[in-house]
Amino acid sequence: MLNLSVASPSSSSTLSFLPKPLHFKSSFNGIRLRQPNTCTIPATKRTASVSVVMMAKREEELKQIRTKTTEQINEEVVELKGELFMLRLQKSARNEFKSSDFRSMRKTIARLLTVKREREIEEGIGKRLSRKLDKKWKKSIVVKPPPSLVKLREEEAAAEAAEAEKAA
Repeated sequence: MLNLSVASPSSSSTLSFLPKPLHFKSSFNGIRLRQPNTCTIPATKRTASVSVVMMAKREEELKQIRTKTTEQINEEVVELKGELFMLRLQKSARNEFKSSDFRSMRKTIARLLTVKREREIEEGIGKRLSRKLDKKWKKSIVVKPPPSLVKLREEEAAAEAAEAEKAA
């Protein structure tokens, strides 16, 4: 409540101003100058179903990852990192590529490494030991071309063989 005293020569009077009651719950107990303009956009059935489908796909992908052995997960991480490297080369050479592949590959790698770390935690391997094992594993990786490059080379070799048969 706000009290205001007005002193005049003839009499003394007090005016009181009561704040308007707030229509919503808030932890703020001060004077609100204006109501915030709220705009709500109704969620459509389509957007809600798309998010549900995406979650289901991720859950299915995680189930598939969890069925793999740790060695298979390590091999797949190496392959995906090679693919990511090839995408970066394509980008730098200004060749055509899908920019969405960067994000999807990074997320897939992260999912694989998460499952790998979950298994280490189940075995009781601490964070420090895990990092040491990762360093050893990374040093033991034999660099080999990613599957996309191998496939591209096979296609080129098949095309050259077909041209050689036509010429002969």
